[in-house]
Amino acid sequence: MMNFQKIRTGLVVAAILTTAACSSMVPPNELVTARSNYARASQGPAPRLAPADLDSAKKALDRAEASFKEDGDTAETKDISYAAARQAEIAESHARTMEANQLKDTTNASTRANEVNQAQVTSAELAKTKSQLATQGQALATERERREEADRRAAQAAADLAKFASVKQDPVRGMVITLSGGVLFESAKWLLLPTAQTKLNEVAEALTKQDKDSTIVVEGHTDSQGAAQMNQDLSQKRAEAVRTYLVSRGIAADRITATGFGPSRGIADNASPEGRANNRRVEIVVKQKP
Repeated sequence: MMNFQKIRTGLVVAAILTTAACSSMVPPNELVTARSNYARASQGPAPRLAPADLDSAKKALDRAEASFKEDGDTAETKDISYAAARQAEIAESHARTMEANQLKDTTNASTRANEVNQAQVTSAELAKTKSQLATQGQALATERERREEADRRAAQAAADLAKFASVKQDPVRGMVITLSGGVLFESAKWLLLPTAQTKLNEVAEALTKQDKDSTIVVEGHTDSQGAAQMNQDLSQKRAEAVRTYLVSRGIAADRITATGFGPSRGIADNASPEGRANNRRVEIVVKQKP
């Protein structure tokens, strides 16, 4: 009887260990997304036009893979994987933008060549056309230099921010910096935590490297638990708290506004704790002037 009891106990322990081992091999959704984003970026123009960005994305993915291998499906692994997914998106976005600019430059060059050929009909027309092209060329060069400098500052700011926050280049909204609400505030409160101030110091420092003409919108978001009006008020107060702090760190007050959206713009399912945690966030949107 005693031997039978020992055997049954051993079988139960073995089953539990086997189940735990199997479950630990299932990667979190964030890591799956990071893998997919990197695979897509590496198959596009990024290897040719943005190799440095793609290399940064690969290193970020490697860190996520190592965290999953060593620790399994933990919160830290998910955070690292989330950052890796965003880094791959940045690499792909930069490459697509550069590819579009190259096509635009080729089209502009072809257009200018046609104008010159047509202007060769008479010497007077040729002289006039050359003068116009010289003026246009200088304007284009000046504009290109301005854009290149703005892109350089934006890339550096994104690289700095990606070390501690999620950074995404949205073609419509601009650069979106996402900070977890749990990092910034206590539950149901809007007073910034001391650790949050440290992170926002780094955000402010990175934003000062951006074009000074860019505008900034701080957006507050919550999950769907609790009353709708309470969540709306909480998201507004949290957005205003972040805005006030960034202004205190040197961001011009007329460049930055705060808006609360409550639970209306969730990015995950509120049915799960993980989804609700993702929805509780503050997004800092940087919009560059065209």
